[in-house]
Amino acid sequence: MDFKELLDKIKTLKVLVLGDLMLDCYQWGKVHRISAEAPVPVVEIAELSYRLGGAANVALNLAAVGSKVTPVGVIGKDSSAKGIMQLFKQHKLPSSGIVEDKGRKTTLKTRIGAANQQIVRIDIEDTEDIQPATEAALISKLQQLIPEHDLLIIEDYNKGLMTTSLINATLELCRKHKVPVAVDPKQHNFFCYKGVDIFKPNFKELETNLGLSFRTEADFIQAAEALCKRMKIKNLVVTKGAHGIYTFGGARLHIPSFAREVFDVSGAGDTVVSILAAAYAAGGDLKSAVICANHAAAVVCGKLGTAIATPSEIMDSINDHR
Repeated sequence: MDFKELLDKIKTLKVLVLGDLMLDCYQWGKVHRISAEAPVPVVEIAELSYRLGGAANVALNLAAVGSKVTPVGVIGKDSSAKGIMQLFKQHKLPSSGIVEDKGRKTTLKTRIGAANQQIVRIDIEDTEDIQPATEAALISKLQQLIPEHDLLIIEDYNKGLMTTSLINATLELCRKHKVPVAVDPKQHNFFCYKGVDIFKPNFKELETNLGLSFRTEADFIQAAEALCKRMKIKNLVVTKGAHGIYTFGGARLHIPSFAREVFDVSGAGDTVVSILAAAYAAGGDLKSAVICANHAAAVVCGKLGTAIATPSEIMDSINDHR
């Protein structure tokens, strides 16, 4: 398929992103000495920035390639929630899918680094399941939004948003309205996403959830194919860092990584699931969708922090590898 044509078709999509909304804080500086209080470096902060993380970063990646995207999730009533809403406004993302829970912390991930290297990450968050009233409010929004959209992406970070009942209700709504579903899973709900169109764990998550350690590629392939049958997944897509992307179910493919320089892998998985799912929903075959997503990941890995890839950057990467 012509990749420029595929990227143009992505711009016509209306996409819902359901998942854990986060605020990423980056503090960068220099280290000149070790603290007298403990054997740790003293970082003199020179640069402070905030970016959208988690499901919000998936939404931002989709907006960057021109899709009309609506994030759906929960925030608290705190400074981090205000930060997310300010960034939504800045990036022209709609807030109609947001539910506010005053008793819940908004997830904040603070990364502190020096010389282009992360030193420590500090997380402030709640990971308990959301309250029944919050879940009911989310389902009400999904009932209104799902019929109006072409694709749903679920970004599950194990922060308590994706309860079993919310997953079941969401998948049932998507089946009813024939809306394709792509899922980026973690541990807690891994086996709840039966019958989805795209299921995208990374290699380590696959091993962890299956309770296996793949000694050979044959072990990996056998386990992946078995999971496809067990969960009735149409397309299992497994990312493996520098080794690229593997697919099972609809087609068995291995697309190597296109990244030349890797400065930071933060958010690369978000980029893969967003571009992969959008390309697939726009009518691309699985191979074309994976290649497109892999090039997008190569672009963001060359940038510091959670980042996005524009259509022109994706096309430049594709053309560089022809």
